[in-house]
Amino acid sequence: MVIELDGNSLTPEDVVSVARDDEPVAVAEDAWEAVRTSRARVETVVTEEEPVYGLNTGFGQLVTERIPAEDLSHLQMNLLRSHASGSGRELTREEIRALMVTRLNALVKGYSGVRERVIAYLVTLLNEEIHPVVKSRGSLGASGDLAPLAHMALVLIGEGHAVVDGDRLSGTRALAEVDLEPLSLRAKEGLALINGTQLTVGLGALAVVDAERTIDSADVAGALTTEVTMGTTASCDPAIQNVRPHAGQSVSAANVRALTAGSEIVESHRNCDRVQDAYSIRCLPQVHGAVRDAIDHLRDAVEVELNSATDNPLIFSAADTDDRASGTESVGVISGGNFHGEPLALRLDYVRTALTDLAAICERRVDRILNPNIQAEYLPPFLTENSGLQSGCMIAQYTAAALLNENRSLGAASTDNTPVSGGQEDHVSMSAQAALNARRVLENTARVVAVELLCGTQALEFVEDLSPGDGTQRAYDHVRERVDPLTNDRPLSGEIETIEQLVRSGALTATVAEHLHEE
Repeated sequence: MVIELDGNSLTPEDVVSVARDDEPVAVAEDAWEAVRTSRARVETVVTEEEPVYGLNTGFGQLVTERIPAEDLSHLQMNLLRSHASGSGRELTREEIRALMVTRLNALVKGYSGVRERVIAYLVTLLNEEIHPVVKSRGSLGASGDLAPLAHMALVLIGEGHAVVDGDRLSGTRALAEVDLEPLSLRAKEGLALINGTQLTVGLGALAVVDAERTIDSADVAGALTTEVTMGTTASCDPAIQNVRPHAGQSVSAANVRALTAGSEIVESHRNCDRVQDAYSIRCLPQVHGAVRDAIDHLRDAVEVELNSATDNPLIFSAADTDDRASGTESVGVISGGNFHGEPLALRLDYVRTALTDLAAICERRVDRILNPNIQAEYLPPFLTENSGLQSGCMIAQYTAAALLNENRSLGAASTDNTPVSGGQEDHVSMSAQAALNARRVLENTARVVAVELLCGTQALEFVEDLSPGDGTQRAYDHVRERVDPLTNDRPLSGEIETIEQLVRSGALTATVAEHLHEE
């Protein structure tokens, strides 16, 4: 499947397809026309020799420095070289591909002023799997994700490094692998390549899809825990949700009802003496639902950002602009702040907090399965019949607790601010760090959900003569195809990772899809 880029219709799912599944991209014909038109406007500005930021001036605090026409190409090349000053770990393959496809989509929207040739180079690199080596730290999320994008763009001019078929090559050699010569950039092109929010939104798009899979999997895990702890699904009754109609709450409650439909376990104690379950079970719809709402809030911002022009200045037709604001009568070249990552930064921090709380409630349910002081009477301590001699799933909870602690240790990035560039850039968003933090918390939370699924499926081994719900049975079978029941102590780390991949890949939720979001 070819993902067509037109600057207007890229989705988080498309980003995942390109980043993880190596789907090729192509530029829509209308978008090519928009690129040509935008470049023509830049050429007009260069010819008229009016001072315009980023075309014939210095950058940041050096905006007052006028650059002569004969140095404009050198200016753009220097911009990439100086700004490729990141640090830290290198971006993973999927992170780089997400960065590249989102930058491409922003450029083909037709407000950045680059030549078709620049677009064609990026398409070739992406489709031929030429992956620039990009440092993950260095962006402040204002003036865009400058350092990471500069590392990416260096390869276009034959500098920096790229990974090709597993080998690390110089930029020039990497281009030669696909019969390309290094580009010589022209006015505006260096700035257009690096001045945007694409590391943030690329990671954000991956996070949205992964977070949705994780919350769905957490509903599955919670439904299974409700059964094996002899809890009730009464708290998921539609009547309760209808009088507090938060969207996410209703979805998670409906999921638990659908997953446990037909459960003999639930029916076996429907009229028992227990009046209420602990909050980690009874309040599942409210907590999981709030997490859902946070993820939806992030999705809204990511979908807008994926199809936005986020560099500076932006190139408009005169008809699109207020000439008094643009400073030129023939072409609207307007300096603004679309590169500022705050719309994403705040929501990424919100999702990080929400996912941390999801991990917290999952860990508490794990305790209710394992803890001999509170677990159902028929369950042996730590889910092993030889407790004392064996420890069973005891340490799996330790892992969940450690992951939760790490989540809680990561503070808010978006509320920080460090002025840079001589004070010209005096308020920054730190959106890239917010995205990196959210990604780390998401990975940890998926592992905690995996621990709950590991313990829930093991607990089901001790339920005799009673079948679980239709959906939870499917989930149990899916896990059991890969993880055997625990009969003797053995290392569980690999099994936690196996179930984590079922969560993060969406394989688990695909298996129980007919029991999710039914109402």
